[in-house]
Formats: sequence, structure tokens, C-alpha cells
Amino acid sequence: MIQPQDINILIACEESQAETIAFRDLGFNAFSCDIQPARRGTPKEWHIIQDVTPLLLGETRFTTEDGTQHVISKWHFILSHPPCTYLSKVGSPNLVQRTPDGMVINQQRLKQMQDAAVFFRICLNANADYVAVENPIPMKRAGLPRPSCFACPSWFGVKYTKKTLYWTRNLPPLMAEIDYPNPKCFATASRGKYRSRTFPQLARAIARQWGSYILDDLNRIPLNLQ
Repeated sequence: MIQPQDINILIACEESQAETIAFRDLGFNAFSCDIQPARRGTPKEWHIIQDVTPLLLGETRFTTEDGTQHVISKWHFILSHPPCTYLSKVGSPNLVQRTPDGMVINQQRLKQMQDAAVFFRICLNANADYVAVENPIPMKRAGLPRPSCFACPSWFGVKYTKKTLYWTRNLPPLMAEIDYPNPKCFATASRGKYRSRTFPQLARAIARQWGSYILDDLNRIPLNLQ
């Protein structure tokens, strides 16, 4: 019988550890990874500071922020939060710039968008049985595939609404649990990094719903965890 502690989970591009802690609270062997240190007050023994790309490609040897070296069998679930600055539909106007000859494409911004799209696809094709990638609504020029589902924090008791898209593999859509009546728009109530954070209520719902699904699925189908 497979137990939560047998399932290795990577939360890519997360320094807040909101989702990592939510999965850990349910007994899963979860780690976060970011190029920044873990947010102050969160466990260093669960956080990896490095370029996450090798882990997305299947690397199973890593060192956490507390200096402990780890070797796991494989990543079973990878949930990624690739930077959205150059992909988001909100940033579309920055792709053009005014010149004496009129409006032209901002080539630097275009290259940044293209690089961000490449990394997004690396996240989407991560080497794991179950995969999810989170981002806001992307600009059409980025050429990203259609998302699988979306969720709002207000579905889980948060007073704000913020439509978040998910591209998934082998996972069901997230389902609403406790709808908050008349939620406010979070995008107008905050800025920058704070606006991109994952609410604890949403993190716990992700851990409950997707964690339970993965656990049940692995116990239903005779897959080898090694």
C-alpha cells in the first residue's frame, strides 16, 4: 500500500513554500525549488536553491538549503509556477514601442517572451507521472497551448477572486469547496510579487484534491515507485 510519504513532489519556482507546506502537512515528501532562498520563517530543509531545470528534466540528486544531500527514486508530481512577467496578457502592450517611424515590436521584450515560453514548455513537459503548470491568462503571441482548467481563491473561502489557469497532465480539474460571496478582484488590490502569491487556502485545496487523487491513482494502478 503506497503512503503519502512514498510520493515525491516538487513545487518549482516557489520560495514561499505555501504549497510545499500544504503537501508536507498531509504527509507527502514535498520540496520547493527556486533561485531565491526560502521565505523567512519557512523550513530550509524542504527548500532547494538552484536552477530548477535539471530537476524538471528528471534529476533526482539535490541539496536543500540546510545543506542536506538527498537522493530520491523519481519525481511523481511536479507543480510549476514559471515566471509570468513576459507571458501574461497584461504585459502585451510592452511588446510594442513608439519610435519616430511609428509603433514597432520591442525586440528585447519579444526575446524575453520567447525565452519565458521555452521555460514554460519545459515545465509542461516535466519528467513526472503527474504535472501541473500555473500561470495567468497568457498573451496569444506566446503561442502557449490551451489550459486544462482554472481556479479562483474565492472558491476556497478567500475574499479575493483571481483567475488562475492550470495546464495539467494526468490530473483532474480543481473543484470549488467554499465559495466566498461577492469577492473582490485581487489584481486591483495588490501589486507585483505579492499579487503572484498562492493563498494558503488554495494551497491546501491543491494538496487535498490533487494529493488525494495521486495517492488513490497510484494505489489503484500497479505502478512501480522505484
